[in-house]
Amino acid sequence: MSAGPSRTPALSRSTTGASTRGRSKNVVMASHGRAPWYGPDGKTVEAYVIGIAGGSASGKTSVARAILSALNNIPTVLILSQDSFYRHHTPEEIQQAFNNDLDLDHPDSIDVPLFEKCLRDLKQGKATEIPVYSFVHHQRMPEKKYLYGASVIIVEGIMALNSPEMRSLYDLKVFVNCDSDLMLARRIKRDIKERGRDIDGILDQPSSRYADVIVPGSSNQLAIEILVGHVKRQLDSRSLRFRKLLARDDDDDESSLVRGSEKGDLADAGVVLLEQTNQLRGIMTILRDDTTQRSDFIFYADRLSTLIVEKALTLIPYAAKTVRTPLGIDYKGVARTEDEVVGISILRSGGPFSHGLRRVIRDVPIGAMLIQSDPKTGEPLLLSSDLPPSIKSQESSGGVRVLLLDSQMGTGAAAMMAIRVLLDHGVPQSHIIFLTFLISRRGLCSVRRAFPSIRIVTAAIDPGLHEMHLPLTSLVMGEAAGEADFAVRLVDDTQDAEEAQDQDGTLGYAEYTGLGDMRAQLDLTLAGKKGLVGEGFRVPVRKGTEELMFSRRHRRDTMPSSVKRAWVVSPGMGHIGDRYYTV
Repeated sequence: MSAGPSRTPALSRSTTGASTRGRSKNVVMASHGRAPWYGPDGKTVEAYVIGIAGGSASGKTSVARAILSALNNIPTVLILSQDSFYRHHTPEEIQQAFNNDLDLDHPDSIDVPLFEKCLRDLKQGKATEIPVYSFVHHQRMPEKKYLYGASVIIVEGIMALNSPEMRSLYDLKVFVNCDSDLMLARRIKRDIKERGRDIDGILDQPSSRYADVIVPGSSNQLAIEILVGHVKRQLDSRSLRFRKLLARDDDDDESSLVRGSEKGDLADAGVVLLEQTNQLRGIMTILRDDTTQRSDFIFYADRLSTLIVEKALTLIPYAAKTVRTPLGIDYKGVARTEDEVVGISILRSGGPFSHGLRRVIRDVPIGAMLIQSDPKTGEPLLLSSDLPPSIKSQESSGGVRVLLLDSQMGTGAAAMMAIRVLLDHGVPQSHIIFLTFLISRRGLCSVRRAFPSIRIVTAAIDPGLHEMHLPLTSLVMGEAAGEADFAVRLVDDTQDAEEAQDQDGTLGYAEYTGLGDMRAQLDLTLAGKKGLVGEGFRVPVRKGTEELMFSRRHRRDTMPSSVKRAWVVSPGMGHIGDRYYTV
């Protein structure tokens, strides 16, 4: 699958400003949704990084692209090219470049600190912005490219393995070996066509030779197949499953929550429950009533969203401000601080809050995340994200106040994914306020355990969360497969091996050897080629995540495919998105 547009499902990539000539080497490959890249504790699993080096035109990019072309319908993979990180040139250096006198293949020509920072951010699951370099203008361009969401990162470049700081970030180091005459022929063809150079500027470039694995630059299909198999295993190990853990009863946490509710201590736990006045209870009665007409449901949902937004704004800092009244008298009041306030709607049930937020704050920037359930597993999938520029920018995201909008929280799966996305962009936990009509006790406990500094504003805390078998056309869950917080999944004959485990819903511990298997394969298939496999490399796996890893094992199931299972909040309101938007 080739790179998508600027707003790519599951993994976002965008460029601002003028485009440059030539085919970009930074490629994003995205699947139909990104599975959780974090555990029940909210902590991310680091991306797997492969560094590919070799002589100029040795086939580094071709090897990386061949890996991508062999992967289909998988979580996200990113190619990050060294070519983006050439330093900013002075006018004198630009003239030297046009005269073919500037050595762009010297290690000092690369902005290694910036290269390392961007790669480290991506490896840690954070969003980053990389520079854009034009070989036609021989200059770093003013625009930047926004990247986020890779589970596997392939770094390629002549000097990709030169820097010790860069090598420390690689989990696997690959060197592409190629005949020098073939490299020269490839380079002449590429540089004249894509980089606007003449033949005099296309000679004698160095290469780096730090590697765990060496693959040929041509006739390398077997080596690529082995690398592809290894990448798939890394992707599987970074697609975690824990929906049953979130939905599991936790008597201690729930008892503590109930006691806190009775004593009025919810605020100390970061939860703001609207005052249960007769007016509020009357609104909730109308919204919970199955016989309420859609027009009435929309009216009272909009009214309730406004009340919740108004309450949430009391949690945002204000500063003293003095104004002069029309009578010429000074009035000492307050005004919001300079921190920008934005809304992020979890589609589509978060939509009703967008209307309430716009009634309270004029011209408020509102972004969106589309998070749906995997129909086979019920796990949340991040299908797309459209975030305001202030959140995408690393320079401003730390000062943004985010109102995260969703109609209800059941298992907490969608809420945790949305919060994790915001944290990956540099928004502090304490700057995130989650707004919802109602929340289950278990969902509240799950989110608070993972993100204790998050604040939640809600109109009701419902006691029940039950997994139900529902027909595909159920009015409770709507026509669609379902939104992620319900953990909706279709029941068919390809149930995952997870269903065959014991009732706690976790897979047993399995030793994960990672590169050991790949090394054995390379030893056998590429035997006879001296120096093909290096020593002492292995896959780091965070302790405690092995039992949550994706499994490709399946078993037959007798349940018909006309049934779906969903975690439903009770007494609840049903599927609020369907009741609000569907006639």
